[in-house]
Amino acid sequence: MKVVIAAAGTAGHINPGLAIANKIKQEEKDSEIVFIGTTRGLENDLIPRAGYELKTIEAYGLSKKISINNIKNMIKTLKGFSEAKKILKEFKPDIVIGTGGYICGATITAANKLKIPTLLHESNAFPGKAVKFLARKTDTVLVSFEDAIPRIKSAKRVVNTGTPVKIKKHDYDLNKKQEIIKNINLNMLKPIVLIFGGSQGAKKINDAVIKIIKENKNKNYQIMWATGPKQYDNIKIELENSKININNIENAKIVPYIYNMEEIMNVVDVIVARSGAMTITEISNLGKPSILVPLPNVSHNHQLYNAKVLENVGAAKIILNDNMTAEVLDQYINEIILDKNKLNTMGKNALKVSNIDAENKIYEEIKKLKGMQS
Repeated sequence: MKVVIAAAGTAGHINPGLAIANKIKQEEKDSEIVFIGTTRGLENDLIPRAGYELKTIEAYGLSKKISINNIKNMIKTLKGFSEAKKILKEFKPDIVIGTGGYICGATITAANKLKIPTLLHESNAFPGKAVKFLARKTDTVLVSFEDAIPRIKSAKRVVNTGTPVKIKKHDYDLNKKQEIIKNINLNMLKPIVLIFGGSQGAKKINDAVIKIIKENKNKNYQIMWATGPKQYDNIKIELENSKININNIENAKIVPYIYNMEEIMNVVDVIVARSGAMTITEISNLGKPSILVPLPNVSHNHQLYNAKVLENVGAAKIILNDNMTAEVLDQYINEIILDKNKLNTMGKNALKVSNIDAENKIYEEIKKLKGMQS
């Protein structure tokens, strides 16, 4: 099978593309896969690092506002369409896949003109502009959440496959669980709350947790907190100013980044995080209760829609960014961890929206499209 995957910009667009590529290679070792991206995004690091060829074109997100810059970007993006068309003509793929972002515009449109089967994957509950615009030109649109389906009305065909994620559910035995918890200097006597804000951290969440620790609010629970590498040193200094040693806090372990996230997410009781599509997918697949703080000021407020996927089934509590305080967070944590029935019910509810077999479901849809072409 020959496949082109358009993926650019953020890890949220690129990692699903890489997971799809890896699944195709696993099933069909002789497959040839080429990625199309830009010269500006994370694809320039992540894709070659994963062992795939990356070809770049001009592509930009376009605004509705009339400006010199927007006109320039429009001209460059039109050039990108020609570049994508040239790549597709030379490579002759069996199928073209887009995983979201403005790179899909030129690539899917070019494939459509060349009558090559196309597939789009949308990770968020509220589809991005590119996916909504391209849906009517695309043979199949794959979504991560059922909530996204009614929001892509122009699509020919929509299938809920879920999003491929690295973190999987494990039912560790007692010894393994004790070992993981002991390695982070916590214990099994109190519930553990995992707190993180993405790879860079989230200041609003971090400020609330600092106050919880300073005021020793977490008497009923333990905290496993990844601050984000850029914020760790400032937090360390702030705690030192309050005579608190960051490496020796009762009921808390603080690190810049968690490298064994799969193990940690599997053994904790509650997760506090932003609500990016990958995080929501991981939380639902693991069946964990969560407290979600959607990142504001993102396109179409999609993190709030992602969080509502879990809130709507009774699996999560949402705290809006402006409402995020130590008092509110501590109250929500205690409401969940002090009520074992609620803790268990929220975890079971999270599993209702899980999609643990995303790679296989996506691969089946790819085979169907390739079969249509044959």
